[in-house]
Amino acid sequence: MQNIFAPKNLMNWLLVFVPVAAILEFTHASPVAVFVCSALAIIPLAGWMGRATEHLAERLGEGIGGLLNATFGNAAELIIALMAMQKGLHGVVKASITGSIIGNILLVLGLSAVCGGLKFTTQKFNQTAAAIGSTMLALSGIALLLPAVFHLIAGRHGHARELDLSLEIAVVLFVVYVLSLFFTLKTHTHLYVGTPDADEEEAVGTHGWSKGKSMAVLFIATALVAVMSEFLVGAVEAASHTLGLTEVFVGVILVAIIGNAAEHSTAVLMALKNKMNLSINIAVGSSLQVALFVAPVLVFASYAFGKPMDLIFTPMEVVAVGVSVAVTALISQDGESNWMEGVLLLAVYAILGLTFFWLPA
Repeated sequence: MQNIFAPKNLMNWLLVFVPVAAILEFTHASPVAVFVCSALAIIPLAGWMGRATEHLAERLGEGIGGLLNATFGNAAELIIALMAMQKGLHGVVKASITGSIIGNILLVLGLSAVCGGLKFTTQKFNQTAAAIGSTMLALSGIALLLPAVFHLIAGRHGHARELDLSLEIAVVLFVVYVLSLFFTLKTHTHLYVGTPDADEEEAVGTHGWSKGKSMAVLFIATALVAVMSEFLVGAVEAASHTLGLTEVFVGVILVAIIGNAAEHSTAVLMALKNKMNLSINIAVGSSLQVALFVAPVLVFASYAFGKPMDLIFTPMEVVAVGVSVAVTALISQDGESNWMEGVLLLAVYAILGLTFFWLPA
């Protein structure tokens, strides 16, 4: 049996913060302490959710397994956002969507390119798949831009139509997501799926679990992520005020990193093994899941909660996504990467992070 506290699984040491966060929450401790501990607890739990999903996908076969991976790939971020939405924190929800998109294509891809590039002079990847991913990311940028433009042009007279427009755009995005699954899992699988080797199976975690164990781990990890997310969201307002941070910065930077930390480590590990194709699939694919699946689902869920959410993002969020998509498209167009390109991606992320940090509330 695999030792979850082995050196190669150091992230699992963060599981100690699960009971710590619960104790702090029920003893009404400082909101900052609750926020930090629940955030640290979510990181390894999200990793176990991803690992269990991969194992279950392996047992269910390529078709259903691929669908399962695509649907639950960003489950942790979705759970956090749903908890925030339930409390009416639409600003945090939208910021987490923006943060997940730019975090994956700038931070994750940037770290992967730097780490892999320092070990290998040039790393190659499938240029066609990267181009399709960039085009779909451009669609997500358009989906964020047009509602904001409509809001500026129509003014208060168009308020009644803004929710309708957002809901209709969410439907379009969801339809595109469904079609993209058919494209990647059925008609053009050769662009995305290869024969995994031992290194990939070890890094991603797709070897050795039974269906029962996979489902049990997925259920327990999901339940704990939901609990920790409730603690996190309950403390976010007070904690951000105490730390002098805006809700937008917390959503765009902190919440996004928390939900994606497990994927970050896997993408970097794959780049270190000269498997840049898989690193890009993780980074770009995760951003696409957020834009085309998580965002529409959150809009649909907001109606179920009786608190409809629009897709009108702040000008800074729209600019951030647009810049991120453009830079990623430029770097991925030649089918090769090196460490300097990774530095450029990280530099853009740092500039955006600084801008969001100093952005007035």
